[in-house]
Amino acid sequence: MSETILIVDDEQNIIDLAKMYLEQDGYNTSSATDGVTALDMILNTAPSLVVLDLMLPEMDGWEVCRRVRAQSDVPIIMLTARNDDIDKIVGLELGADDYLTKPFNPRELVARIKAILRRAESRSAAAANESSAADQPLTIGNLAIYPQQRTVTVDGKPIDLRMKEFDLLLKLAENRNIVFKREKLLEIVWGYDFAGETRTVDVHVAHLRHKLKGMTPQIETVWGVGYKLTLD
Repeated sequence: MSETILIVDDEQNIIDLAKMYLEQDGYNTSSATDGVTALDMILNTAPSLVVLDLMLPEMDGWEVCRRVRAQSDVPIIMLTARNDDIDKIVGLELGADDYLTKPFNPRELVARIKAILRRAESRSAAAANESSAADQPLTIGNLAIYPQQRTVTVDGKPIDLRMKEFDLLLKLAENRNIVFKREKLLEIVWGYDFAGETRTVDVHVAHLRHKLKGMTPQIETVWGVGYKLTLD
């Protein structure tokens, strides 16, 4: 296993704990204790994944995430010390792939890292094995999804989607008119059980609705259940 996980936290005990569990599982690790150093390491050493605390000296985790997302799609798991939806939602809005609330179970951190990297590897393998020239779009109304190229258009105009946004849209489109529970979407798209953190799905659906404004199919909310993609 050659993946390197960058752990960014100003608490050395958190870094040491995470490193111990990750290295026991075969990962390489590196660390930073402030936001400026973390940003430099992310952009110049290209880690496989970043575990990023929000409350950092020099530059906070939100700003680090914002700047990274302007240049890189490296997976980011944010750490928040508060069980506060605002922290989580802002992190997801800025492009974090996942979050954990402190104190966290280090085994859960390792499980989430594995799931994110496994899905990224599967996507890369699929892209390498299939020719994009043969990529046939999944078309619903004026929405076209190209699974191999991982691109989306509305009325022929390309739409920029992040990794999880694309995966979520594709799953809904492949199962048109089928209602998915939020928990099931978490399992399918994120690759593991978020233990009830279904607000993650709501945030990503809100992103999709905003970015895909003007598409004729709609992502409908089925109250008390979840979501489905429909075309009237």
